[in-house]
Amino acid sequence: MIVKDLNILKNFNVLYIEDDVQLLTHTKDVLEDFVNNIFAVETTKEALNILSNKKIDVIISDILLQDDNGIDFLNYLKKEKDIQIPTILTTAHTDTKYLLDAIKLKVENYIVKPINIKELLNSLHDVLLPFTQQKEIQKNINIIKMIGAVTDSKQVDVIKYLINNLNNDNLINTSYSEIMSEISISKPTLIKLFKELSEKNILVKTAHKTYKFDENALDNI
Repeated sequence: MIVKDLNILKNFNVLYIEDDVQLLTHTKDVLEDFVNNIFAVETTKEALNILSNKKIDVIISDILLQDDNGIDFLNYLKKEKDIQIPTILTTAHTDTKYLLDAIKLKVENYIVKPINIKELLNSLHDVLLPFTQQKEIQKNINIIKMIGAVTDSKQVDVIKYLINNLNNDNLINTSYSEIMSEISISKPTLIKLFKELSEKNILVKTAHKTYKFDENALDNI
């Protein structure tokens, strides 16, 4: 069973629309412990106001609201306001019409009430994980660009080689000869680069020709 890291939710803001005040308050109180900010509102008018003034990463909306229909509201956001935010719909109805409408609207998930908090948290995780991964990918791209700005291109090529050949445990098994067969770089320069990366704990030698890439060490550069 895969254990989901709910800590990633700490980086995101949630807009929650629910006209059942008791459910709104209870769910908000629980989610507050997991997300960066949660803005809980009862109407789409209040939701529009929040969207105009706050950065929202994901919307949780009931389908049947007092003043509106959640699907119509999300359709309005996408088509009229060009607001594209991942969405999880909640509903007390199992009518396939709502499910089909949600599919047409390409919402990220659809939860039937009563809301199971664990199911909701897992759904938030699944919806937001790609954004976390994309941030990490962009972070690595930026790091390489920054290194490229202050060092020579051959060393950047070596760093790209190392990152592209990491396994799932951030380990790379390679030798100077293997790297030099792929990249035209002198052995003294390569040794110097490995020494610098090791001194900064970015690369840690764990066995013969095996190194572990410590991503956390980059935060201390």
